[in-house]
Amino acid sequence: MIKFYSSLILFILALTSCSKSYKVTGVSSVSSLDGKMLYLKTSHNGQWVTVDSAEVIHGEFSMKGSLDSVQLVSLFMDDENIMPMVLEGGNIEISISNTKLTVKGTPLNDKLYAFVDKKASMDTRVEELGRKEAKMILDGVDPEVIKKQMAKESDKLMTEMNAYVKSFICENYENVLGPGVFMMMCSNFPYPLMTPAMEDIVKSSPNCFKNNPLIKEYVTKAHENMQSIQEYQIMQHNAEQQASMVSRPAASAN
Repeated sequence: MIKFYSSLILFILALTSCSKSYKVTGVSSVSSLDGKMLYLKTSHNGQWVTVDSAEVIHGEFSMKGSLDSVQLVSLFMDDENIMPMVLEGGNIEISISNTKLTVKGTPLNDKLYAFVDKKASMDTRVEELGRKEAKMILDGVDPEVIKKQMAKESDKLMTEMNAYVKSFICENYENVLGPGVFMMMCSNFPYPLMTPAMEDIVKSSPNCFKNNPLIKEYVTKAHENMQSIQEYQIMQHNAEQQASMVSRPAASAN
C-alpha cells in the first residue's frame, strides 16, 4: 500500500511538472529572419522583460522552459514587436509568413488567434467600405445617397465589431486574454482614454479584472486625462463667452 501511494504521489508530481512546462516550436518562410534572434517578452512595470529566446536556423526555431503562471507575452525580433501569444503549459506552434502570423496548439492561443482572425476579417470589411464608396463616386451616384448609405453600413459594422470585442473580453475576464485584448484596444489611442464601450466593459467586470495592475493603471490615467480634457474645454468655453461679451458693446457702439 505504501508503494502504491508513493507511486501515486510521483505520478501527480509528474503531471504537475508537465502542466507547468512549455515548448515553443516555430517555422518561418520569411528568409530575412534566418540568423535572427527572436525573443519572448512580457510587460513588467512598463518595461519589456525577456522570458526566453531562440535563433532562427533554416526557417525553424524552438524554446522550452517551465512556468509559475500563464503569461501573455509578445514575440519580438530585436526591438520589433511581431505578435502576441500566450505562454502556457503545452506544445505551442508558431507560423510566420509574409502574409500571416499564427500561434496554435494550446487552449488560450487557439482562442486568441480565432479572435485575431475574426477581427481581421471585420477590419477587411471596413476597408472594403472605402473601396465601395470610391466605386459609387465613379459611377456617378448622388453624393447624399452615398453619404447616407456609407454611414448606415459603417455604423452597423462598427456596432458588430464593438459587440464582438466586448463579448470576447467579457468571456475571458478571469484569464490573461481579457486584460490582454482590452490593453490592445487601448493601444489604438495616442494616450490613455476611455470610450463608453470601454467604461461598460470595466464596470461589469469582476474584481480580478479591475485589479489587474495594467488595467488599474490605465483606467486611472485615462480618467485623469479625461478630467483634464473636460476642464480645458470648460475653460475654453468660458473664455469664448467672455470674448463674445466684450465684443458686443463695441459692435453696438458702431
